[in-house]
Amino acid sequence: MNYFSSDFKLGILGGGQLGKMMLNDTRKFDIQTYVLDPSDEAPCKIGSNKFFKGDLMDFETVYNFGKQVDVLTFEIEHVNVAALEKLESEGIKVYPSPKTLKQIQNKGTQKDFYTANRIPTADYKRFESLTDLKTAVENNEITLPFVWKSTEGGYDGNGVKVIRTLESFEGVANVQCIAETMIPFKNELAVIVSRNPDGQIKTYPVVEMEFHPEANQVEYVICPARIDNAVAEKARAVALKVSESFNHVGLLAVEMFQTEDDQILVNEVAPRPHNSGHYSIEASYTSQFEQHLRAILNLPLGNTDSKVAGIMVNLVGAEGHSGNVLYQNIETILDKDGVTPHIYGKKQTRPFRKMGHVTIVNEDIAVARKIAEEVKNTIKVISQ
Repeated sequence: MNYFSSDFKLGILGGGQLGKMMLNDTRKFDIQTYVLDPSDEAPCKIGSNKFFKGDLMDFETVYNFGKQVDVLTFEIEHVNVAALEKLESEGIKVYPSPKTLKQIQNKGTQKDFYTANRIPTADYKRFESLTDLKTAVENNEITLPFVWKSTEGGYDGNGVKVIRTLESFEGVANVQCIAETMIPFKNELAVIVSRNPDGQIKTYPVVEMEFHPEANQVEYVICPARIDNAVAEKARAVALKVSESFNHVGLLAVEMFQTEDDQILVNEVAPRPHNSGHYSIEASYTSQFEQHLRAILNLPLGNTDSKVAGIMVNLVGAEGHSGNVLYQNIETILDKDGVTPHIYGKKQTRPFRKMGHVTIVNEDIAVARKIAEEVKNTIKVISQ
């Protein structure tokens, strides 16, 4: 099929920052792109060939959108799977497949999948409601502390909470959930795996993630991870096993824990471009966004090696600020070598909302990490 400068149409469900960065590469290749998103101010609106406003969870909306395109992908998991299944049955190529998405969308189902496929993961129990979980705690069936996770709807640290005491249940939603054993770990790691329909598969280098202690959001992504080669190889091998088990097409971001005794446990996965791969735009031979396109269009996969060490800093809304966004001191960081900001195009900020990121590249990872700290302390995302 001729994808370039042709009548071919690629559909993207979701018009957020991941889609916006993917559009940089569809425009580079002159691939015609349709986007569906519920917001009039979606970041993708200005970069797509055609933009449609609509509910991603509504069957008819997703189905009618999908009928207009040749290949359909998504940049967010919260989409109507039944519509994707019908489209796929009618010959529309949907990547990753609805089957893969179904196995991942619900975190309880996702954990069951790891157990069934002998993929190492933290121990857990599933509960239909918070009420059931509280009863289990009262009956000493669950030991404090543990990690509470909503099985559906979580994103950017939402839907996850460490339960240390009974008072920690304050504000936790009464929804289907899992209680996961807390793992003492040295590092949180991630590996992005790319795979095309022909079965060609490649992994990106292992990255290390540093999290904000309150928001449970990634603050820094460091590539390469500052770990032993043996641990890195183990992490890549586990990520490959996860990918092969899901038999996915596209990108699969595998988040993992490196335990105190250097075991690798899978935390969760995302079947799309991911925050842990943003560094690749500047630091890799092939960015994760170009690689996702290559994979879903069954093109040869690109080189996943890094050209240089890279660190990504998330730019999130400052606490105490909601409303029209203002980015302070960007001109200051632009004066530093190897620093590239990406602004997502969201007009409204709120505390901890992802508003952009900055990539720092340097031959020396220690120098890059120092500059990343300076960037984090310099830029302020506030309201006007």
